Amino acid sequence: MTLPLDILMFAAMIGAILLGYPVALTIAGVAVIFAGIGVATGAFDSGLLGALGQRVFGVLTNTTLIAIPLFVFMGVVLEKSHIAEDLLEKMGRLFGPLRGGLGVSVVIVGALLAASTGIVGATVVAMGLIALPTMLRNGYDPKLASGIICTAGTLGQIIPPSTLLIILADVMSNAYQQAQYAEGKFSVSTLSVGQIFAAALLPGLLMVGLYIIYLLVRAWLLPNDAPALKEKVARPTAKDTLLAVVPPILLIIAVLGSVLGGVATATEAASVGAVGALMLAGYRLGGPARLIALGALCFLVLAIAAGTAPVRLQRSDTGTLELLQGIFYGALLLGGGLAILAAVRQALREQILKPVLTSTMVVTSMIFATILTASVFALVFVGLGGDKTIEAILTAMPGGATGALVFAMALVFVLGFFLDFVEISVILLPLLAPPLILLGHDPIWLSVLIAINLQTSFLTPPFGFSLFYFRGAAPPEVKTEQIYRGVIPFIGLQIVAVIIIWNFQAIATWLPSLLY
Repeated sequence: MTLPLDILMFAAMIGAILLGYPVALTIAGVAVIFAGIGVATGAFDSGLLGALGQRVFGVLTNTTLIAIPLFVFMGVVLEKSHIAEDLLEKMGRLFGPLRGGLGVSVVIVGALLAASTGIVGATVVAMGLIALPTMLRNGYDPKLASGIICTAGTLGQIIPPSTLLIILADVMSNAYQQAQYAEGKFSVSTLSVGQIFAAALLPGLLMVGLYIIYLLVRAWLLPNDAPALKEKVARPTAKDTLLAVVPPILLIIAVLGSVLGGVATATEAASVGAVGALMLAGYRLGGPARLIALGALCFLVLAIAAGTAPVRLQRSDTGTLELLQGIFYGALLLGGGLAILAAVRQALREQILKPVLTSTMVVTSMIFATILTASVFALVFVGLGGDKTIEAILTAMPGGATGALVFAMALVFVLGFFLDFVEISVILLPLLAPPLILLGHDPIWLSVLIAINLQTSFLTPPFGFSLFYFRGAAPPEVKTEQIYRGVIPFIGLQIVAVIIIWNFQAIATWLPSLLY
């Protein structure tokens, strides 16, 4: 029996990626080849390729995706300015005397960095370089230490803000609209990034809790695996702890609070995070502390005042009071602007601004290259009837809607062994999500289940990105086999989290329903 071209196309893409070809070029190349085969055999209408320009234009003008480079910039700034190192060092000294305390501190720091950066690679490498030597010196099992660091680093994909959730929000919103059109609805609802952020927050905290409980129980049952800190180090003072913890928390409140509170869109919140991270970096690197603190205060007052008493100076009936308000707001902007300039100047002095911008450009280019070439792949795949094939497979699954979701989750989990979350999100999910929504699954709840599943792809050998990042930061005495074995219990905990959220949907849907 001859396999349909759409199935062959999907298999060829996975095979080419496994051979080591660049992902973006592979996706586009396979699409072009199979488009040619389809035209030659009459299975593909070449006129569909005329929609390609419109698709590319749509991606490049998508206001939601603009948040990605801003969040990447925010994370890289915090990593290059060593704010993450300070936080990890202080938390390690705080929890170290507790059995399993070093592991707990890594998980807590991973959660804080996830909510303030969302960059997996930077978090894993930083914790691998800083926390791993301390853990090994104090007798931690290398497998457990490796698993803790790799897993804590991936929290940046499920705890908002994260690039995964932004991409997922865009994909799931389009899928939700397609499902509503298929039902004959012409006045359709959409999903916002804020809803997905709100939905992922409690599940992310649930996973942090599961990790900490597992570490404490394992340390109690197997004390030699996670002993208390043997080295005599002074506990940080309350002031030192606050100075390390409060700035990231303030940044989290500024970014997440503005999105969840409905004050700003995800893109606007990302710009707040980028500016906030830059000011924190300037303060951390020895810039004028008073000026930067004053600038932060100016921005805070401006945000509150502009939200409660906006001014429209372009109106013809502007009075004296409005004019005074405008002058006051202008003074606040000037104070904030001077603080930003001081932070930029300090970043230039310390020579971190260029590597920050370079890293941001590289990561953003990789993500957008994959998204753009995935548009080519999706166009050809749908033109070959791939969407109908996927829908037929899902609807034919035994067990109805539940069976279809089990199959889809298993497929995403298996592909996570070989593909990156971006590829799965922009290639597979647009095909899987509409039929699943049509079968009756809540799109917000479905988004959270998929997000946790995609987060697991960072840990699954052989191509888990966290494993690659950690391998580069770990010393030679930590074997690759130990790293792989170390993440297995945490993969199991993520599956447990999926099962819990599957059975208690309110964990994912309660906060979005409350806020939106």
